[in-house]
This record gives sequence, structure tokens and C-alpha cells, in this order.
Amino acid sequence: MSGSKLIQVLLPLRLEWEPFYSYSEDSMPSPLLEGDRVRVEFAGKEYVGTVTVPDASADAAGIGLERIKPIAGLAEGLDRISHEEISLWRQVAEYYLCTPGEVYKAAYPAGKVEEEGVKSRIRERLQQRIAKLDEKIAKSRREETRARYVAEREELMRQVAGPSTPLRDQKEEILRSAQNDRTGTSAGSGRDGIELSPAQEEAYSKIKEVLKAGKPALLRGVTGSGKTEIYLKLAAETLAGGKNVLYMVPEIALSRQLEERIRNHFPNELQVFHSGMTVAKRAESAAFIKTSPYIALGTRSSLFLPHRNIGLIIVDEENDPSYKQDNPAPRYNGRETAIMLAGIHGADIILGSATPSLESLYNCQVGRFGLIDLTARYFHASDSDVEIIDTIAERKKNGMIGSFSRKLIDRIRECLAKGGQVAILRERRSYSPMLQCEGCGHIPKCSRCDVALSLHLREDGQGRLVCHYCGKVYEYTGRCPECGGELKPLGAGTQKIEEEAASLFPEARIARLDSDSARSGKHESEIIKGFEAGEIDILVGTRIVAKGFDFSGLSLVAVLRSDSLLAQQDYRADERALHLLEQFRGRCGRRAEKGLFVVQTSQPDHPVYKSLTGVQDATMVTDRLLKERKLFGYPPYSRVINTILRDRNIQRIELMGRSLSTLLAGTLGRGAKVIGPYSPAVDKTAGENIRIIRVMLPKDKNLRSSKAALQETAERFARERKYSGHISLDVDPV
Repeated sequence: MSGSKLIQVLLPLRLEWEPFYSYSEDSMPSPLLEGDRVRVEFAGKEYVGTVTVPDASADAAGIGLERIKPIAGLAEGLDRISHEEISLWRQVAEYYLCTPGEVYKAAYPAGKVEEEGVKSRIRERLQQRIAKLDEKIAKSRREETRARYVAEREELMRQVAGPSTPLRDQKEEILRSAQNDRTGTSAGSGRDGIELSPAQEEAYSKIKEVLKAGKPALLRGVTGSGKTEIYLKLAAETLAGGKNVLYMVPEIALSRQLEERIRNHFPNELQVFHSGMTVAKRAESAAFIKTSPYIALGTRSSLFLPHRNIGLIIVDEENDPSYKQDNPAPRYNGRETAIMLAGIHGADIILGSATPSLESLYNCQVGRFGLIDLTARYFHASDSDVEIIDTIAERKKNGMIGSFSRKLIDRIRECLAKGGQVAILRERRSYSPMLQCEGCGHIPKCSRCDVALSLHLREDGQGRLVCHYCGKVYEYTGRCPECGGELKPLGAGTQKIEEEAASLFPEARIARLDSDSARSGKHESEIIKGFEAGEIDILVGTRIVAKGFDFSGLSLVAVLRSDSLLAQQDYRADERALHLLEQFRGRCGRRAEKGLFVVQTSQPDHPVYKSLTGVQDATMVTDRLLKERKLFGYPPYSRVINTILRDRNIQRIELMGRSLSTLLAGTLGRGAKVIGPYSPAVDKTAGENIRIIRVMLPKDKNLRSSKAALQETAERFARERKYSGHISLDVDPV
């Protein structure tokens, strides 16, 4: 293999190792470097891999040089992967017990790689045509012909620049430049319009002190306190200092509302990135941040953009469970991964929330984070009044009309009469979460999942049954498939709540916002803008409505059937319910007016509701929850890792689950707790049975080695028992 060099290549596959390949130095214009993209063959298929070791040794390969395959060639047109990106992939893989190849695949899925290649080839052809036109322009003697060539060249140049240029439209650039000439300002002067209140200035100064000390800053700001303005001022300073910004939000809906607000201050630098965008649009955003100053606004997937020179990372609503990816690997949490990314780039990081996670508050207690409180609302509004309505008591005295208590109906009518707006929140989309036969008691379930089917109504009034886990749709006839009896809806989802509200308040303008109505970004945006403009009186929705939206006319927020928030089989149930209810509460009374927050529940004495009404303050509740976690050994006092088994064969999964649980208990030692295998609340999805073995590891000096032992044991078990593909590990499940 004279004249050849060995390299190691990371492939977008679940591999425990990084294969060795060779290339001839004579065939390359220059030696390959870390991050170069190459085409290689593996197991009979061609992949685009990334060079991780550009000068590997034959001894490290451990096999004869004659058995090492040559690369198929360079992956033409694909940019080099940065060292920082590869470092992040390795850290994520180590922490979340997966392989770097799986992280690579998430960061650069096949569609994205293909899009990169296509764009590169198109750009190359356009540049060739431009070069030919340059020759024609130089040789042209007729003014008319020359002008035609110049016009054609300008059009090709616009196509080469593409829509990812900072100013997406030439006319817009001319108009903005003209305006700047008249006013003497620059396109980024919106940064100077960020004004902070005295309370915000104090919080801002404390954040700077924490960041200067090299710690993540946790901003605990009550809803309406103006956390966003502080974020934007920090972002402006970072950009002015020549560094870039990543601004993370938990859900797409929130990014859509924030986009316009941020663009007012950073019209040229803002780039949006989330899974709701087309592959082409995401590729454009990725291409932009490789070359231009930027503030990237995105969901958790934005962490895997080709970031460079990051100076600040903002994780808004840091407690939100949407930051966690459950499937497929890497099963990462956006908050923790953002902290890793900040460490790699030496960037500042600020986490923000009105209701921080217990994990983050614990990190403040032990000195890892710095806590900054912002308790004053920006418009000096008082906290909303809270009214807890006991639905059991109301039913006994005929005080309920469908899902609404008569007390709530009166509150809504009073609010509408004063010109206020109302948000009605229900945590279940659909018309009805389930149906039951009045004759035989049968509840229709998905044939692929062990879960009740939900009834959805189309605009034409026709029904359909939908599985909310696998998405399968079933015909709805209204009759029981077992006995032919009538199927009766049980409970009410957002569709039925909307119908009931229309009947109770016929003069009101009503709209619905949930994951069904929000499938179209345009439709969702229309609803949000309509409510902001006062064109909608009552908005019915799920928790989407609570995710950071700022509606100035919203006076009353009501939560129906709130007990469903507490009925989760999860040690985080109380914490999550409190966070969500506080978010709901924060939507009303957003300006100088005091709002009203109404909760309908059958458990009015629950500690979560006592916290809302002020019987227990937030610190007391946090201390109580942390004491409970410590008593039972739950996070943040331990590291939880779920070992998840999936199998269509019920007998086999039971046997394998018991065997693996016994093996883990023997391997991990006395300090670890191994629970299960047990069936989760939904123990079958997409035709696969599910069993979970929960492992709780103490957070001590042996944590890293214990995690590695768990991973190695699960992988060895899968190999030896020929059970590969059935076991996955989920670190820090939510």
C-alpha cells in the first residue's frame, strides 16, 4: 500500500467503532483533514462519512493493510465538518449512551446531505455559465447584446446567492439602504431600542456577574417580567463583540411568535431552524451561519447546526419536557446538550423560566449555576386572582353544564361584557379522548397500540377514530364492533370544548389552537395573530397556548379537567402540573389589568392547588418536592436510565426482560437500584410490546464507569442472546 494513507471515518450508523479506510495521496490535491467528507463503502452500501483521524496508524487498525478498503472518493460539494461539531457528537454519545454515528446521523440526515450535494452541483453549473457570460460580455461589441448578457449574468448571480443571503430581496436592500441614508442609521440599529426597566437592569447586572464567574445563569422570572428583553440585550452585546448567538425554544409554535419580535432588532442576522421547515429552508439556514454573523432561533435540533464562534446560548423555558428527544437515538435533552455546546465553544449560557426545573434549582443550591430572580412584571401588573372550583361539589348541586361549571360560565360572561378575552385550556385534543359501548362496555382500542382511540370530527361533521400514538385512523360508524350497541363519548377534548363554548356563548368569536389545528403553520399563525388583534374572543386550546405567548387583551384563563395533569404515572407529576398551571396562570393580566385564573378540579385540596392560591409559596413547594426526591433516590440525587425493550413476541419480551434485569442487578452492584421489568402506562405501540427496566445510579465518583458498565452489559446481552435491535437506553427520561 505504498503511497497510501490510512484514515478513520465516522459513518452515520450505529457502530461501536470507526472503520479504517485508505486513499492514495497522488489522487488528492491535498491530504485529507479532520472533518472532510468522503464516500466509502460499508457492508455493500455507499455512505458519506466524516474523517475523524486523518493520519491513522496501521497498528491501530489491527488488521492487515490488504484488507483495508480505499475510499470511493471525496463527497464533492459538501463542506468540512468542524472539530467543534465532532466534539459535541462525542460528548452527546458518551452521556446518552449511544454511538457518535447515531448523533452524526441526527445532525446530518440523508436528506440534508443530499440537499447539500444538489445545491453545490447547481451552484457549480451556474458559476460555469457565469464564466462563459463574462467571456461573451468582454467580446461583445453591440451595446444591446452586451446589455442582454449583463442582465442574464445578474439573474444567474442572484440564483447563486440564493434566498439565504442576509438581505433576501434586492429591492428590500435598496429600500433599506435608502432609508438608512436618510436617517443615518444602520440595519442593525434596532439593537439600540432595547430598553430595560430598573428590575430588568438589576437582573441583567446579576446575570453578567454569574457569567463572568464562568457559570450558567438561571433566570427565574415571573411570567410577564420581560425575560425576552434581557435575552435580546445580551444577544446584541454578543453580536457587537463579533460572536454569534443560539436562542433555543422548546416548540415550533413559540419560535414562530418570537421570530417577528427578534427580527425587529436583528433583521439581517436572524436565522430560524426547526423540524417544521422544509429540508431546503433548513439547508439555507445552515449555509448562512457558516459565513455570516447570526442569531439562530430554533428548537432542540438547532444544536446540531454547524455553529462557529458562539458567544451566547439562551435556553428559554428550560424546564419544558419538549427539549427531550425520546426516539430515535440520540435520546438527548436540549438543555443539557446546550451546556455541552457552550463548554466546547467557551460561550456564556443562560437558562430561563418562570418555573425552573428541580434539577436546575438543585444545581443552583450546590453552586453549579447562579440563580437570578426577576419578580416584578414589566407593566407592573399584579398577579392574577386564582379561583379553584370543586367540580364534585358543583355536580351535587346541579352546577355543571357539560364541561363548564355555572360559576365559570358567569366569569366568562362578565369578562366578555367588559371587552376582555378568554383562553380555555384542556390537555386533550380531539372531540372525545375515548368511547365506550353502552351495551357491553367495550372501549375501541388501536390494533397496533394498547391505547384507546380518540374521536375526531371533520369539518363536515363526519367522525373518525385516531390513535394518538401511531397515528392510525379507523372508520367511525357510531356502533360497537363487538355487539352493535351505541358508542358513547367519554370525556371531552378540545373539539368538544369548542362546540360547548359555541353553544354557551353564541355571540362570541371562538377559535381552537391545538396540535391538530396547528399542523399548518399558516393556520396557526392566523389564529395567534387574530387573538393578538382582538378578533377572537375565546381561544380553546391545549398547552400550546401557554408556551410564552403574550396576549395583551387576555383577562381570563380557565383550565378544565385539570386533574388529568396530576394523574400521570411519573415521579415528576406534581412538578410538571405546577409548572404548567403557573404557565397557564401567567397568560392573563399581562398588562396593567389584573387577570383571573380559574381551575376546575375534583381535588381542590391538592398541594399543587394550594401553591397556586398562595397557601404554600413556591420555595416551600420546591423544598417539599426535593425532599421527596431525596427520600426515594430520584433525580437530581441520582441518574435514571431506562433500559427499554420492544418486541412483537410477548413471551419473549417477558423472558428477556427478567433475564436482563437480573444480569444488570448483578453487574452494577449494591449502589444501583434496578427496578422491573415493568409495563409502562402504554405498553404496546405500533404492534410492539414495551417493557422498561429502570436503573437508578448514585451520583458519585463512579457514575461514569457505572453508566459504561450498564451500556456494555446491555450490548453484550443483545449479542449473546441474539436480541439486537430490541434494546435501547434512555438517559434522564422525562
